[in-house]
Amino acid sequence: MPLKRDRSAIEILTDDPGDLDRVQDIKRTFPGLNIRFAVSLRRDIALFLTSTGGTPEPSTKLNENVSDILGELVNEAQAEAAEDASTAGLDENDNAIVRLANQIIADAFRQGTSDIHIEPYGDKRDTIVRFRVDGDCFEYMKIPPSYRRAIVSRLKIMASLDIAERRKPQDGKIKFKLGDNKEIELRVATIPTAGYNEDVVMRILAASEPIPVEKMGFSERNLREIKNIAAKPYGIILCVGPTGSGKTTTLHSVLGYINTPDIKIWTAEDPVEITQYGLRQVQVNPKIGFTFAGAMRAFLRADPDVIMVGEMRDKETADTGIEASLTGHLVLSTLHTNSAVETITRLLDMGCDSFSFADAMLGVLAQRLARRICKDCKEAYQPSQEEFEELRQGYGAEFWDKRGIVYDNSFRLYRGKGCDVCNRSGLKGRVALHELLLGTDDMKRLIQNKAKTEEMLRLGMAEGMTTLVQDGIEKVLQGHTTYKEVKAVAIK
Repeated sequence: MPLKRDRSAIEILTDDPGDLDRVQDIKRTFPGLNIRFAVSLRRDIALFLTSTGGTPEPSTKLNENVSDILGELVNEAQAEAAEDASTAGLDENDNAIVRLANQIIADAFRQGTSDIHIEPYGDKRDTIVRFRVDGDCFEYMKIPPSYRRAIVSRLKIMASLDIAERRKPQDGKIKFKLGDNKEIELRVATIPTAGYNEDVVMRILAASEPIPVEKMGFSERNLREIKNIAAKPYGIILCVGPTGSGKTTTLHSVLGYINTPDIKIWTAEDPVEITQYGLRQVQVNPKIGFTFAGAMRAFLRADPDVIMVGEMRDKETADTGIEASLTGHLVLSTLHTNSAVETITRLLDMGCDSFSFADAMLGVLAQRLARRICKDCKEAYQPSQEEFEELRQGYGAEFWDKRGIVYDNSFRLYRGKGCDVCNRSGLKGRVALHELLLGTDDMKRLIQNKAKTEEMLRLGMAEGMTTLVQDGIEKVLQGHTTYKEVKAVAIK
């Protein structure tokens, strides 16, 4: 652990200064510097790293203004530069750098951020910090270029990564304690970028409770059918959509609905984002060969009633899941596909047996998240005839006309005016759009015959399924979102 550094030397804390291999590694990491060693017990070093490397102490302030911290950095860098013209920046252990890294994470959590992006642009331009909130990125702050390596190195130390390795990607985790004794976890990925820079992307995994299935935004028909298939003793339920579309949240909501003392539920996840009392939750680790398929095989020897698998990434996992569902178990999983019917085609293309999957299938739920109209500045308005017709065509004129919706003076849509709560965007939070395809007898026959996607879609809609776009338009009419937001996530 580096303790302090001056112009010509660095002091390293170690438990064994006689370890020649370690000494050579340190010399390669800090070329041109004299190495001085301080010695301590291994357990004391571990305690020191725990208290300073990963998370702030409870007393650490996490409500500072990042502009004030940057001001301190500028003053310190100017003072160093006055002493030594070759020193224009600060190291990763500087107090202001530590506080800045902590404050970025704390602010991100408070703003409901899902991902933090640290994007250096070399020594001529500022490093950009961006937050992803409600699916969209925005610029949070700029860091002067002379601190780009220090802030990146600080985050790598917090994630227990090799700060000397800048040539290849690394990944790790940060456990971060907020001031109110709440702990969050961040997945950290570093990626070398052009110009000898290194980007850091951190995904916030805030441990949370499952959302009741009644509050998931399902339509009346979808809620009824989801509850119906979740109560089945065996079969397979898939939730599909792109990364960040809320699939894991939905599956945990369904598990929460059936989580009772008389049912044994195993889950294999990567990572475990939502914890539920009563579930036996396992985090897989492909690096040591503990995969989703391996976890499922272990679960089958552990007296399961219900198995949830984070993702069906390959044929082995899919086949194991289908086999488990056909031997008396309820299996839930996710897949990265665009729609419910495309999921069936994808599984068959992977080589899964059409008869086995048809027998096992209970339902496929496709999902998207659209930005929600801000509740604090929502207003009703009368749309133009063109807007009405666009909705009608998007829904499908045949289905729209059956509902008897006509354009007149009473027809209203909703929008956000923009306020301080939503940062003048008119949008705050997200609403889920759903498409639920059920495994009816007729649908199973089409799957067994490997029917075309169009045939399965026609049958599904004839049996009452609403597409993602149709469900989105329903939520436009209800005032939850806008058609622009629906088109952004549900139309290719």
